[in-house]
Amino acid sequence: MSLTENARLLFTVNETCDVLHLSRPVVYQLINSGELRSFKVGNARRIPAQALEEYVASKLAGDHGA
Repeated sequence: MSLTENARLLFTVNETCDVLHLSRPVVYQLINSGELRSFKVGNARRIPAQALEEYVASKLAGDHGA
């Protein structure tokens, strides 16, 4: 089952930390490096569910980044 099948389209940074079991600094590092796509709505940062799936898939495929 994918995250998008749950009709959840966007996650906050804190929710992303929970989903990926990573700390806030690591999630922001992934965002700033471009490894994890996100966008801002006003001052709020949002991460699309599809971006989470793509990030995990890239790690499973062996893309360990820089």
